[in-house]
Amino acid sequence: MTPGNMPLNIYRGDTYHWRFTLWADANKTEPTDLTGVTVKSEIREKPSGTLITPMECTIELPNIIHLTLSADASGALPGKGAWDLQLTYDSGDVVTILAGDVVVTPDVTDSTRVASRKSSLLGAGAR
Repeated sequence: MTPGNMPLNIYRGDTYHWRFTLWADANKTEPTDLTGVTVKSEIREKPSGTLITPMECTIELPNIIHLTLSADASGALPGKGAWDLQLTYDSGDVVTILAGDVVVTPDVTDSTRVASRKSSLLGAGAR
C-alpha cells in the first residue's frame, strides 16, 4: 500500500498537534481497530537520511492517532525534510499510512533561541 501524501508546512518554533482518524471502510462507518498497534513518526533530512526529531505519537482507541511536534523540536528543523507515520501491528506487519515533505518557514519572534535548541536536539538524536 502506498502511503497517503501529506506535506507538513511548519513555522519554526511553533507547537503542532495533528489528529488522524482511521476507518476500515470508505463510508467511514467502521473504525480501524488500533488495539495492540505501535505508532511511530519521524522527521528526517530526507528519506533514509539523518534523523532530525521523532514526533510524539499516542493512540486513542479505537481508531485515533495523535501526533505532536513540540516547539523545541520544530525550532531545530532545517528548511526542508521528510516525514512519515508508521504503524506496527502485533503480527509484525508494518504499514506506513502517511508521508510527505517538510517545509519550514523561519520564525521571527524568539528566533535567537533556535541555535541553542538546534544544537541540543541534534546532539540528542545523534546518540
